[in-house]
Amino acid sequence: MQYTKLGKTDLNVSRVCLGCMGFGDPAHGQHTWTLEEEASRGIIRRALELGVNFFDTAIVYQNGTSEQYLGRALKDFARREDVVVATKFPVRTHEEIDAGISGQEHVRRMLDKSLQNLGMDHVDLYIYHMWDYNTPLYEIMSALNDAVKAGKVRYIGISSCFAWQLEKANSLAEREGFAKFISVQGHYNLIFREEEREMAKLCAEDGIAMTPYSALAGGRLSKPHGETSKRLEQDDYAKFKYDATAEQDGVIIARVEELAKSRGVSMTEISLAWLLGKVTTPVVGATKISHVEGAARAAELILTPEET
Repeated sequence: MQYTKLGKTDLNVSRVCLGCMGFGDPAHGQHTWTLEEEASRGIIRRALELGVNFFDTAIVYQNGTSEQYLGRALKDFARREDVVVATKFPVRTHEEIDAGISGQEHVRRMLDKSLQNLGMDHVDLYIYHMWDYNTPLYEIMSALNDAVKAGKVRYIGISSCFAWQLEKANSLAEREGFAKFISVQGHYNLIFREEEREMAKLCAEDGIAMTPYSALAGGRLSKPHGETSKRLEQDDYAKFKYDATAEQDGVIIARVEELAKSRGVSMTEISLAWLLGKVTTPVVGATKISHVEGAARAAELILTPEET
């Protein structure tokens, strides 16, 4: 496994981050295809054996059970100082807004609950999961800065935002002396490349790490076009993102399949090797041990200019 610094921080992370959205009680949460704890532990353990030290989860993944599974597995299989743990917090709910709960209080509550779920006293990277249009940005940045000062969070990141929003947030942080976002977790893969328009340029200019999610487009870039799986059949959010462009995406998927056959590797390896040439470390989900093994092999694969 290869390692790199996460942006301008001192965090040394594996080139592959294990995304934990596929872990959690399938009876409690948004998804029905997630893995129960024993199967999740097996994948986490294998990832550690392969040198993966970077793990990404969120409090909203299966009502916190993803965090719980990850925290217990890491406690059993790794030393806390040897792993980098990221989790994410959601926007304020309408119920919280109606109850007068401020953005600061919302962040504090979410962070404390995540730490409880994980069984940890701090997270290495705390991520603003989605831009909250109903909460003043100052409240979010102030609360995140307080979390850093309190030692509950080492660094902060942001997910699912526009480049102008990231710039606005970090400009506010610089003006107020707050902690800045050091990473962005955006939607980026071979069939969705919007991040190249502005976000990638901003991150390169400011030394912000790119840790994209949906690196394999919900599995679409890991299997021949038309081949299915439980997740492809049941993941309605991924269907929303990709079904409308399935025909044109099929051309790219077919090219990935062609290159995989010519190199004698998996489609996962080709797709991730391409992305690894453009970002710090992609977040790669896994619901089988073979998935994380393929991701680890991708970190060692070099594509030629003609293949990219």
